Amino acid sequence: MATDYDAPRKTDDELAEDSLEELKAQRATKAASSVDVDEVELAENLELPGADLSDESLTVRVIPRQADEFTCVKCFLVHHRSQLAKETADGPVCRDCA
Repeated sequence: MATDYDAPRKTDDELAEDSLEELKAQRATKAASSVDVDEVELAENLELPGADLSDESLTVRVIPRQADEFTCVKCFLVHHRSQLAKETADGPVCRDCA
């Protein structure tokens, strides 16, 4: 919820003077001024599990492993050499897996 810190603050006397009806009216106007999202738009962006995505294509640029990187033999992620924990007979192991 946004707060206007530059707005003048009410004193305790002014807060006590606010009636219950005024507070309810203020809450109703704040709720009415909120942004309404179109339900149809939400449904269009919703992806269901098992949906047919055969006509969709994904384009990703693949960059080959650099000279200062290694692939961990446990998690199979590519890490920078600074993440190397140890070198085993199987290959390098990162700090997260060590």
